Amino acid sequence: MNRNIKVIAGALVVGVALVWLGVWKTMPPDMLSQIALPNTWSANASPPAKAAQPASQSPVAASTAEDGQQILERDGVSVAMQVRPLAADGVLREGEFADVRFRITDSASGQPLAGVAPGAWLDPETVAADKAQGRERSCKSRVGVFLKSSIGARPLLDLNSYFLLVMNRDASVMVVDPSVSVGGITSTMARIDIKQPPMDWVTPKDNKRVFVSMPTAGEVAVIDSEQFKVIDSVAAGSNPVRVALQPDERLLWVGNNAKSAEESGVTVIDARSLKPLKHLATGAGHHEIAFSKDSRQAFVSNRDDGTVSIIDIATLTLSKQLKTGSHPLSVAYSPLSQAVYVADGKDGTVTVIDSASLAVRRVIQLKQGLGPMGFSSDGRFAIVLNTLENQASVIDAATNSLIHDLDVSAEPFQVVFTKAYAYIRGLASAKVTMINLASLGEGRKPITQGFEAGPQAPRLAGDLPLASSLAVSRDDNAVFVVNPVDNTTYFYAEGMNAPMSGYPNRGQVARAALVINRSLREDEPGLYSARIKLPLAGRFDVAFLLNQPNIIHCFTALVEPNDKVARHAGVPKVEFMLDKSTADLGDSYVVRFRIVQGKQKTERSGVKDVKVRYFRAPSSKTQTVAALEVGNGVYEAPVTLDQSGAWYLHVRAASLGASFDDKTFASVRVVPGAAH
Repeated sequence: MNRNIKVIAGALVVGVALVWLGVWKTMPPDMLSQIALPNTWSANASPPAKAAQPASQSPVAASTAEDGQQILERDGVSVAMQVRPLAADGVLREGEFADVRFRITDSASGQPLAGVAPGAWLDPETVAADKAQGRERSCKSRVGVFLKSSIGARPLLDLNSYFLLVMNRDASVMVVDPSVSVGGITSTMARIDIKQPPMDWVTPKDNKRVFVSMPTAGEVAVIDSEQFKVIDSVAAGSNPVRVALQPDERLLWVGNNAKSAEESGVTVIDARSLKPLKHLATGAGHHEIAFSKDSRQAFVSNRDDGTVSIIDIATLTLSKQLKTGSHPLSVAYSPLSQAVYVADGKDGTVTVIDSASLAVRRVIQLKQGLGPMGFSSDGRFAIVLNTLENQASVIDAATNSLIHDLDVSAEPFQVVFTKAYAYIRGLASAKVTMINLASLGEGRKPITQGFEAGPQAPRLAGDLPLASSLAVSRDDNAVFVVNPVDNTTYFYAEGMNAPMSGYPNRGQVARAALVINRSLREDEPGLYSARIKLPLAGRFDVAFLLNQPNIIHCFTALVEPNDKVARHAGVPKVEFMLDKSTADLGDSYVVRFRIVQGKQKTERSGVKDVKVRYFRAPSSKTQTVAALEVGNGVYEAPVTLDQSGAWYLHVRAASLGASFDDKTFASVRVVPGAAH
């Protein structure tokens, strides 16, 4: 399948622009593969004062401290690397967890270097290459390969990675690896099947889990986003729609859009034990949920009752019921003003509720048609969308007053924020409007711009979920935008004129997106860490990259065997045995394949739940058929290829403990008989 990539300018022009923008971590490397970059180019560089220089030739001073830290001194920078096991005895063992930590300081003053965003990878030691090239040159060469994100030369663990979850219209979620996109090969990693079609989702700050509401199932699916599989489905009341995590992430709140008054309200679930704690009847209609910063109060809107319920979280009891208009559509909290804002679509008002006294502080009169609302990350500016007026109203939380009415994309219905911009999606337009937050203020002229995210307006797709089609990148300076009409997720980096690339959703119908961050985090100034599951025993290189000064170095780590880890023959694999890669339209076609396991490719016989899933590119409805064993680990399945075009075939068997979905696939091109 061809990549749907739109290159904005010549490769050289874009390459220079991206160095200045410093968007390495957020830019999908399918775009990078179009640009000739040196192997030592920055991972998530800050804007340099001049073009990046070759790696430093100054001597390397490296040592090992008593606590196991490996310390590198170069060009006035000290880098202390440590792989710290979580095990009580302090031993790194395969299959267990450990924290990879880099403490980066100024060598002379000892001051931490904050915001430098290093890159890191873990890969098996390469003794032969180190001997042939010298360890420093070998390390530099490997880092250059890792930066190119070649699908055939990826590190064992990438500590700079992130993934994109795409919510589908059917009961599934696709996992996209934006760092891999090669001509003819999809960047889709996996497919996660859930019980019923999803409506909304939320993830904690560490992105280890994703909670997905399933209204028709009456449950919330819990996805392990490290293994990309469903680990539980939790009962969540009648018609669970909106999901929200309170700030301390202890409790998950689910809005129940039930028809009966007794069942309409919120269900509260313990986010750790995954046990439902209580259902609270709050009122009729759809429910939006906001929280005070200290996680003491929850504010739940009741659309049909025209009220907001204030719930004491410690006791899970209803503290107060406030009338906030005839049709409250959204609620949002500002940590700056310590107040909750309720937008009413019918009355055209925004009611400000003091989070301490729980009394109405002020009512701001705007226009009828108000809907979704959100706050900038600092809590200063609220942006309220007006679907009838095709406008966004800006409220200054410092004064609780309207300061701007801005024209935006037609029928605006979603808004998300980065540090620098507010992004607004319209139902009746393919254009995404951007509002420069730094330009907002009383008496100032706001700066707006926009870009096209696909060829058609989202409303043409119909049946959209509550989950947002806009997902902010992990570095807060770019967004992913799902266009449900052309079934593609577009990537836009701030400073560009248009999206740089797109990810078609093969065989599914995309609806929303969510970014899962697996990269190094700055836990405190100058300390960067990531938690990993240790690989099989052996010696490993921990490759490190810093942009300014340009430092590339490979530290070492030794992982011990673990007697508690069960030995197995390896992950089962599929080997397709297709007699031909083309078929005549109307002819019967049988998919034939072998399931093998381990280095010796031992045939797996007797597997009863083998299935073949197939569809016609780019986005036809998927079909599934059971496969039967014909002997010696060989399986067959008849498929109906009833239209001309390229058909994709995938195999999976849940009983083997591995999903084959998108990792191994075959394709068959169906052509009219005469053409064939």
